[in-house]
Amino acid sequence: MHLSRSIRRGAYALAALSLVSVSASAHTGGTAGVNDRSAKQQASPRDSIAATIGGSAIKVNYGRPSKRGRVLFNGLPDMKWGGVWRTGANEATHFTTSNTLTFGTATVPAGTYTLYTKLMENGKWELIVNKQTTQWGTVYDEKQDLVRIPLTVTSTNPVVEKMTITVTPAGKGGALAIAWDTYKAVAAFTVK
Repeated sequence: MHLSRSIRRGAYALAALSLVSVSASAHTGGTAGVNDRSAKQQASPRDSIAATIGGSAIKVNYGRPSKRGRVLFNGLPDMKWGGVWRTGANEATHFTTSNTLTFGTATVPAGTYTLYTKLMENGKWELIVNKQTTQWGTVYDEKQDLVRIPLTVTSTNPVVEKMTITVTPAGKGGALAIAWDTYKAVAAFTVK
């Protein structure tokens, strides 16, 4: 009988302790804060592409944001007309080439760079190849620009929900394309 009462008291104490633990966890956020951070990180997951064009190994690593019903171009604070956009989300978008690439009159030597985009309402966008690397995407230093490359901007239909960067063979070289929302911006290149 004494043992049975002790087991019952122990069970009651354990149940009470569990309720207090659950209540404290709910009050302080428990693991919800961790899950919230994880969900935010996954809102713009990192992605990488790799292609070999004309003997050059080309890689791009970028954050892929989604439209999620938002007004993007000239709507988001870092995507205003006339401004410089990080061309992705979170960490800066990294671009690596193993050979020198020529974009019109602009030359990009073999190496690793970051990509930004100058957005203009008239569609005269520029792809900015910047020498600074490993920075957060919003940390842009114009003094580190290597070249600015005119982009050919067209409308897309249907809407591109998740931003996409592609590198594909085209003509005597290739093309780097950025597609998101109702825009597609392309820069053609040749390999030296």
